[in-house]
Amino acid sequence: MSFGSSAAVPPAPPRRPARLTAHGDIRIDDYYWMRNRTDPEVIAHLTTENEYTTAVMRDTEALQEQLFQEMRQRIRETDMTAPVADGGHWYYQRTVAGLEYPIYCRRAGDMDAPEEVLLDVNALAEGHAFCKIGAFAVSPDHARLAYAYDVSGAEIFTVVVKDLRTGELLADRIEGVYYGLEWSNDGMFLFYTTLDAAHRPDSVWRHRLGASQSTDVRLLHETDERFFVSLYKTRSKRFIVVHLHSNTTDEAHVIDADDPAHALRVIEPRRQGHEYSIDHRGDWFFIHTNDQAEDFRVMIAPVAAAEMANWRELLPESAGVLIDRIDLFRDHLVVLEWMGGVKQVRVARLAAEQPEIVDSHVVAFAEETYAVSVDENPTFDTATLRLSFSSLKTPPTIYAHDMEDRTLQALKQDEIANYDPADYETRRVWATAPDGIQVPISLICRKGVELDGSHPCLLYGYGSYGASMEPSFRANRLSLIERGFVFAIAHIRGGSELGRTWYRNGKLLNKMNTFTDFIAAAEQLIADGYTRPDRLTIMGRSAGGLLMGAVANLRPDLFAGVVAGVPFVDVVTTMMDPSIPLTVIEYEEWGNPADAHFYAYMRSYSPYDNLAATRYPPLLATAGLNDPRVSYWEPAKYVAKLRRVKTDDNVVLLKTNMAAGHGGASGRYDFLRETAFEFAFLLKTVGLA
Repeated sequence: MSFGSSAAVPPAPPRRPARLTAHGDIRIDDYYWMRNRTDPEVIAHLTTENEYTTAVMRDTEALQEQLFQEMRQRIRETDMTAPVADGGHWYYQRTVAGLEYPIYCRRAGDMDAPEEVLLDVNALAEGHAFCKIGAFAVSPDHARLAYAYDVSGAEIFTVVVKDLRTGELLADRIEGVYYGLEWSNDGMFLFYTTLDAAHRPDSVWRHRLGASQSTDVRLLHETDERFFVSLYKTRSKRFIVVHLHSNTTDEAHVIDADDPAHALRVIEPRRQGHEYSIDHRGDWFFIHTNDQAEDFRVMIAPVAAAEMANWRELLPESAGVLIDRIDLFRDHLVVLEWMGGVKQVRVARLAAEQPEIVDSHVVAFAEETYAVSVDENPTFDTATLRLSFSSLKTPPTIYAHDMEDRTLQALKQDEIANYDPADYETRRVWATAPDGIQVPISLICRKGVELDGSHPCLLYGYGSYGASMEPSFRANRLSLIERGFVFAIAHIRGGSELGRTWYRNGKLLNKMNTFTDFIAAAEQLIADGYTRPDRLTIMGRSAGGLLMGAVANLRPDLFAGVVAGVPFVDVVTTMMDPSIPLTVIEYEEWGNPADAHFYAYMRSYSPYDNLAATRYPPLLATAGLNDPRVSYWEPAKYVAKLRRVKTDDNVVLLKTNMAAGHGGASGRYDFLRETAFEFAFLLKTVGLA
């Protein structure tokens, strides 16, 4: 089974030319009309595209079901997370076979105590095709639960409060909320953020328990459209931090959690290009900053006088080692740092009275490449650090690291049925970019794979916003690997795997490096015998979908199939329209096309604007009708134009989730079915379906 001529006729939406002019450049957009989501013709077109996609993929329905059942059978459907101790309770989530969503629970004292169900998301989701929990915050006295939920996929949440003693919902109901929800220490106030018309979190509010939302007090309103507002509470529980951030600049304010009526206090006013975040211990703030340190350093400042004039260095910058984040405990500072393309965990023991480092160590893991993050650690006064670890072949594992004894204990590892890590091997390969830069590639394959070029391969990439693609485990990939696939991740510029310079050299007027790095990675896998062009498939989501569109334009001959998930492919038109959600904040990542220089540069790579009359590989694009990050019309327009201009008969498919947003399906089984569909497409492109 492969993609040949199909009896299904692809949709041919009408062309209604819109003339778009900037800097003397004229672009004709035949499908600009698709932006109107209230137009019944637009909805009808998306529905027709879905019907066409279903028809083309009908001969894979048995395979899709087989893939779904494989992925489902690998996971332990009835399971629970490793319990977390907090305030005399053990908190955990559990799943039940057949149910889409988790159940939030706790037990008082120890795990032998009776279970208390805090929130059953399955019950909350009844009657809805989508349901997502955006915040889950238990009050400091552990008597109430505030949670935020969204049933549209638009990432606009409703907050309700549950009395955990009676099981009843309180009258409090807060609408239009974004991520971030924190309690004052007396449990009388909630702090939350809301969005402006462009879907930008711009305001922080204080809500008194029992009062109407109409009486809530707005503590901060950020008018600069480049900045997002977010909230978090320090592990010490002393401060609620209001963090303002653009793609290049930060500003932190604090609220005394013991004195919630007090005004916000700024730590250090914003300065263009200065990025910083704060944490707290005793009489000191700890500051993670890039001030005079491109790869960041750690400073300290007195709580009573935290302005930059009083900052002093605690942990200096180390050239080529990116300090990614810091976490504070009573006696320890935890630093996540990238070195040589690998993230490592450094633990520094702090002096009892003064914020000085006594000694430090790096947590040792048995594998050369892996993914690691700081897990839930709500307790400040502890020597136990919970870490979440996996690799391309090692399932997710929760470790408890004793920061004093330097020991590592596995608390829980995900059980993967019929899987033996010893049957697989991971490798690190390096590709040479056109400018001579060495680009790392992480890959996994069956042990003993022959390097004869015969294997199908899926190469994944992202390369934007400084986000690093860690080589983590995904059980679903086994359905491809067991069918002979090599899976690889290209750690291209635009991420931060090799430091801040790696990010800087893949953004703005250096964005083309992201695309040529990915092409170099593909060529290296071919040169090393892992695959060949008619067996090489590629995948990316969101800004990674932009990557897919760009490399398909640059080297359509290099790939056998493309999956572009919610792809940002209409770069110029979107960036020219500041009314579109999130556009203005993106100027520091892509450039402002009001500047002719930036306009010309993004015009040179924008996938939609550079589609050409040539042969393209089969392509599947996905969209979410309620997506607030990449509007559905970008992939819809892209697919329509690609079909019209290309010179081959290869299929181009659009699959729109009409009830979801940027992340796709919210239910775990629905997500598996979406994955099975994408995998069936990939298998079909290489003749294995």
